[in-house]
Amino acid sequence: MNLREHLYAIAVAGITAFTLACNPTRPAQGTTSERISALDADLNYCDSQLHRTLAELADSTGTIDYTLSPRNILAGEHHWNLRRVDKAEWCGGFFPGILWYDYEATADTAILSQARRFTQPLAFLAQTPAYDHDLGFLVITSFLNGYRLTGDEAYKQVLLACADTLATLFNPHAGTILSWPRHVRDYGGHNTIMDNMINLELLFWAADNGGADSLRQIAMSHADTTMAYHFHDEGIAYHVAVYDSIDGHFIRGCTHQGLADTTMWARGQSWAIYGYTMCYRYTHEQRYLSFAQKVADAYLKNLPADGVPFWDFNDPRIATTTLTDLTPSPSVAPRDASAACVVASALIELADYVDPDKAQTYLRVADLTLQTLRRPEWRGADSCPAFLLHSTGHHPAGSEVDASISYADYYYIEALIRARKHALESADKKKAEK
Repeated sequence: MNLREHLYAIAVAGITAFTLACNPTRPAQGTTSERISALDADLNYCDSQLHRTLAELADSTGTIDYTLSPRNILAGEHHWNLRRVDKAEWCGGFFPGILWYDYEATADTAILSQARRFTQPLAFLAQTPAYDHDLGFLVITSFLNGYRLTGDEAYKQVLLACADTLATLFNPHAGTILSWPRHVRDYGGHNTIMDNMINLELLFWAADNGGADSLRQIAMSHADTTMAYHFHDEGIAYHVAVYDSIDGHFIRGCTHQGLADTTMWARGQSWAIYGYTMCYRYTHEQRYLSFAQKVADAYLKNLPADGVPFWDFNDPRIATTTLTDLTPSPSVAPRDASAACVVASALIELADYVDPDKAQTYLRVADLTLQTLRRPEWRGADSCPAFLLHSTGHHPAGSEVDASISYADYYYIEALIRARKHALESADKKKAEK
């Protein structure tokens, strides 16, 4: 056990006896029925918080401006800060996505109506040139969830159009999609960020649903090139990979939101885990499954024992930060609930694709993470209408540090729904075996 692992073990003494190092395959806590009941309670909590948000978004006449979407609640604040979705705000799809997931969980037709109304203002993206790679984040969360749950043909057409638009950012010489067209000069070449792995789902889905097969080829090229150049030190992701815009050769890996170029920025690593798991879902290519496990295991190796990472695994303040220190300061390293939620959701899916022993490990970590986020100190609850507290957005810029952020809530409710489905399937399987 290295020094950091030892410090983690000390930090969580009295909180949980679980450590990844000593017992990674221990079964999830409680019986299946107990876990389902706990997940039902979690989803009810989310539904209650979501109704609070909707009430706060309405003016004195009960009218809601559906072009405004919740983005964050900063430390010490109690209400959502809103952003205009018609200005290509990259987080604009997460709140509609939360509504779609809540509708899936509750079958509440009033929530369905709100999901439709918050989704519709994003339809302009189908007729708009690509601003950056975040087009996938915007419509996967909103229109793809909407199409999945309603079969609305208009949603499908938006998705297909947006996939074609996203493909215009592909550089065949580099083999990847350009992430930030407005920052090419800043980076001295064709820049691709790890976040972009999530957007590949739009291309894969479109290729499977009436779009050109070239969209699949673009997505696979991006995933393969990223696999080859976007990682260092046994599966740890750079945030940014820079390629020559003309001939496409790899120039360097660097960071934008992490601590340093070669540290492990938690959310960047979470995008990699989620992204390669998704790639395997659409392609069944073994190399993506193997790589998803590699990047997941790199993340799990030094994960704090409560399942929620520090914002960057190499922040030197970790050595003097206990897991009960949830208020960042010059001597306290911030946590990132958003990365925890992304990984928990991904691990639940990844568990379906791997051998039983590894599946048990991944499910145990996901279960532990959701148990931690169930604790009062991690929840918005009475203090604010967000599901969760303690996420970190852009630490180097001092932006959204120790905040509630819409994408944390999105991946949290997604993880809860996936966990509940998995638990129900497990219960059905056990019944069938009797």
